[in-house]
Amino acid sequence: MLRSLLLACALFLSSVSAVLSQSTEEEGLRVGTSASGMQGAVAAGGGEAVAIGLEILKKGGNAADSAAATILALSVTDSKEFCFGGEVPILIYDARRQVVEVICGMGVAPKLATREYFVQKAGGLLTPKSRDADEPGGIPPKGIDPAATPAVLGSCLTVLNRYGTMRFEDVAMPTIRILDRQALDWHARLATTFRRLVSAEKGSPNDRTRGLRLVDDYFYRGPIAREISAWSEANGGLLRYSDLATHVTRIEEPASVDYRGYTVYKCGPWTQGPYVLQSLRLLEGFDLKSMGHNRPQTIHAVIEAMKLALADRDVYYADPLFAEVPLAGLLSQSYANLRRPLIDMEKASLLQRPGDPRAGLPLLAEMEVRRGLGGPNRDTTTCVVADRWGNMVAATPSGWHGVEAGETGIWLGTRLQSFNLWEGHPNCIEAGKRPRITLTPTLVVRGNKPTLAVSIAGGDGQDQAGLQLLLNHIDFDLDPVASLAAVRFSTNHHLGSFRQTPPELGTLLISPEIGDAAWADLAARGHIMRDAGSVATPVVIRIDTATGRMDTAGDTRTSKDDPRSSRHAAAF
Repeated sequence: MLRSLLLACALFLSSVSAVLSQSTEEEGLRVGTSASGMQGAVAAGGGEAVAIGLEILKKGGNAADSAAATILALSVTDSKEFCFGGEVPILIYDARRQVVEVICGMGVAPKLATREYFVQKAGGLLTPKSRDADEPGGIPPKGIDPAATPAVLGSCLTVLNRYGTMRFEDVAMPTIRILDRQALDWHARLATTFRRLVSAEKGSPNDRTRGLRLVDDYFYRGPIAREISAWSEANGGLLRYSDLATHVTRIEEPASVDYRGYTVYKCGPWTQGPYVLQSLRLLEGFDLKSMGHNRPQTIHAVIEAMKLALADRDVYYADPLFAEVPLAGLLSQSYANLRRPLIDMEKASLLQRPGDPRAGLPLLAEMEVRRGLGGPNRDTTTCVVADRWGNMVAATPSGWHGVEAGETGIWLGTRLQSFNLWEGHPNCIEAGKRPRITLTPTLVVRGNKPTLAVSIAGGDGQDQAGLQLLLNHIDFDLDPVASLAAVRFSTNHHLGSFRQTPPELGTLLISPEIGDAAWADLAARGHIMRDAGSVATPVVIRIDTATGRMDTAGDTRTSKDDPRSSRHAAAF
């Protein structure tokens, strides 16, 4: 009965989406909340950004060109959730080579952003001696101090150079058109900065690769870098010219696991992404399809698996260039087999239980319990793109709450707040280090062909929703509209990723739409039930690998405590 109601709801939302798709026009292209096509598809935040991405595809650009254009536009259309001076982790499936690669769109802590600096700024307070006491200091969630080196432009240029076909001017001019129509002063200043970058590229009119490098040099090692540095130093910030001049956009191998015939790809442990892979390893031991979609026993199994994986995230995940992260062990089948028996199908866990992959033990013998001050962070948007040649991109653009860098129109992010100040912890802040972030795009491949791209906004809830979307696709064969319409759930049974919010053990956040009987069943298992409203804000592209049909959708619901607009989608 419940499944029938959910499917009926999905069909209703699908019909609403169809009406929206017919009635909403952006830049002369139809944009709605769901769409299907054979040539290309885009789903993201702002409707105008989606239209720009689709426009690039229709002009002959590929998924990389479209993604770069969409990301740049989102820094304006979604400017309360993403800024040009922020960050954007990217996963790309390159059809020519049949590989998935990571574009590490995350900047590092400036050389002056040391633990000692933030401890002193917090009043000289160090980590307390009591392992159960709250952490008194922390990295501010707003302002000039928590800015990492801006990574968005470097990432977009790398995407264009390595995978794309277009020049920077081609993908930047649509955003300049948007900026020219805006009313705020910073819009005009950012438009000027974009035009300066386009002018730098024209120094090499016949060599696309060299032109992209000239744009990169102008921003990171030229006049703009010097302007940001001078402004930062004059205003007590930590960014300096050398931080920008030495910025590198890393190209990395993704983390991945095989799950029921699909290969699921995530960015590395400098994001929270691999814990989804750990969760999938644990859930392989359950016949979820027979258990039923969104049935109490299924929800219970998924939540309990996530609790175990999140506990490992909080203990081990960090920038692997600075910390020895036992990722191979964490993702191994043998480790999952050790941990799976910890899931009691009749009882919700009320403890954080990290394991010990190094020693081959299901539980870590000694665990320090540390908690910070906490702080809100809702500054993320979404972007997924697929093209007719089989390329696919998933990106998660983010960054806000910072300050404008002088007269550049470039707003900086505040991602350093995802570090902690706990000496000896893998994610303790260090100069030149990437914070362990929540931003976590997903790509899924089957038979060497991409089949699913997911991007989600929602902090720690991103991959909790993402795991459910993966299960909806792989175990329950839901189409994107039905998948996004289904009830989602989450838990706060983890350390918060922004200023280390204390865990709320045993919590299960879910909408009452799940039904009274399911709610009562889960409560009887010991879950601390809370009304969640909506959980996170995703976009999805699914490709039928047999026919090439692309189905895409954006979330139509908004959280009651975060009333943002719905996501948008388009295809042709």
